[in-house]
Amino acid sequence: MTLAFDGLVAGMRLEGVVADGHVTVVAVEMHGPSSATLTYRTGDGRLGDRIIGATDLEGFGEPKQRRWSFDADGELFKLAAEAQRLQQAHLADPFAAVDTSNIEPYPHQIDAVYNRMLELRPLRFVLADDPGAGKTIMSGLLIRELMLRGDVVRCLIVAPGSLVEQWQDELWEKFGLSFELMSRGAVEDSRTGNPFVEKNLLIARLDQLSRSEDMLERVKGSQWDLVIVDEAHKMSANRYGGELRRTKRFILGEALRERTRHLLLLTATPHNGKDDDFLAFMTLVDPDMFEGQLRKRGAGDERAAMPDTSEVMRRIVKENLRTFEGRRLFPQRHAHSLNYELSAPEAVLYEAVTNYVRTGMNRALRMQEGGDRRGIMVGFALAGLQRRLASSPAAIYHSLRRRRDRLGEQESELRRLASSGDPVPVVDLPRGVRIADLEDLDFDDYNDDEFEELEDRVIDAATASVTADELAAEVAELEALVELADGVRSSREDTKWVQLRDLLRTGRFEVGADFSGSGTGGVSRGVSGAVSGAVSGAVSGADETVPKLIVFSEHKKRSPIWRKGSPLSWAVLRRLSSSTAGSSAMTAG
Repeated sequence: MTLAFDGLVAGMRLEGVVADGHVTVVAVEMHGPSSATLTYRTGDGRLGDRIIGATDLEGFGEPKQRRWSFDADGELFKLAAEAQRLQQAHLADPFAAVDTSNIEPYPHQIDAVYNRMLELRPLRFVLADDPGAGKTIMSGLLIRELMLRGDVVRCLIVAPGSLVEQWQDELWEKFGLSFELMSRGAVEDSRTGNPFVEKNLLIARLDQLSRSEDMLERVKGSQWDLVIVDEAHKMSANRYGGELRRTKRFILGEALRERTRHLLLLTATPHNGKDDDFLAFMTLVDPDMFEGQLRKRGAGDERAAMPDTSEVMRRIVKENLRTFEGRRLFPQRHAHSLNYELSAPEAVLYEAVTNYVRTGMNRALRMQEGGDRRGIMVGFALAGLQRRLASSPAAIYHSLRRRRDRLGEQESELRRLASSGDPVPVVDLPRGVRIADLEDLDFDDYNDDEFEELEDRVIDAATASVTADELAAEVAELEALVELADGVRSSREDTKWVQLRDLLRTGRFEVGADFSGSGTGGVSRGVSGAVSGAVSGAVSGADETVPKLIVFSEHKKRSPIWRKGSPLSWAVLRRLSSSTAGSSAMTAG
């Protein structure tokens, strides 16, 4: 029976299209009543296309089941048998991927891949080891091992934009895996308009997929053997009252979960301190296990026990990472805190700015609840002011002064335009700023200068005030805050920096200093801590340790909150093995 053009549908298997086997129809594009472009996928996963006419259809047919006749080509049989032997290589060599890769893995990497992840069918796992553990290496090992076993042909990696090229380079250099980068050009060049269907090994940017409705729909139209998401904690959801608010990235995570057999989430920070948010994140791995617990807690049982995650998540901190010889891979951290009290002028400034921010945050929240998306922008601006407060008196002074001047200009312009005397709404957004820039903000999308410029623009002009009178009241409040900040700045009294100076003069960071007592410390996350510190041990001799102090000033990813009487911490890291010469350094913060 001869096929007709209208009988060719996606997913249909045909013989006669290519000489060496069957194909699966991907798409048919008609060019009139008697010709069309047939796009197909061969048995080994390759895509192809050809223009066909009515006469070509006479040679096509659907494959028929036939009895074994033993009249096939013996060389082809031998080739297939060899392929099967290679596919089963892992049975004779359990570490086949290691032996065929350009790496020397550590014990924790071997354990994660061969003792944890490969044991799960299907794989649904969160790898939450500390930064520096080599999660990219473990992912590459997993991909290669599953490919050798014939379990993975199609693999999608989703990562922040700043990391996609690093992923591509490392997978090629260390594992010989040739992944393509997803781009707008790839969409335009694809035969079907959906590169997620056509390409088997693909790396895509997280926000490229989550912020675009078109890209998300293309993802939903594809199926994968393995999906790996780097920095997976960015796919978050938050509970407000009894409602779970899903971010665009979380919605992407749910879509990926439903379109792959194996799912691996990579993150060094799976828990943000809120159990409900953590449970929501874990539903991306196993909704059956964690959604019920989330609903139970939402019903008012705040004391509900957290479910066991040991079967679907592994977390190892840096101090527990060792070589095969038992040596530490990273220096050990010792954290202590240095408490201090703010001076009287600093405390007054803190209270005043905090009250201003708290009032503004409440108004921003009401705006968001009322559907006014400007609340996102106002909240971002006020959080920026709090960061500047945590930095230094000079930083908060200049930010407050610029905000006062800019809002004053808005007030004057409104009064000039309001000829009738009626209130005139304020322009929604500062020039050059989009709400999309602030929703699901990813610091990795900006370098330091770009982020500071964005923050400056929003701080200078974003406000919940909507009339000239409201602006005038806010400008008056800012005038008082500017005066307080200028007083603290002019006094040259900065308790935090005095404490840091005195710390450096104690002699604790000299060669041979005793790190065992109090006052030696770990990573500074002190909320006064626009100053963060880390000290990494460097072994200069058999028994002599030289500490290093690294200071982080207002590190943008920490977003610290300044509190009265808050601790200023620092870190001391050192190697415990005094028999190993050389040096090591680790930054933290």
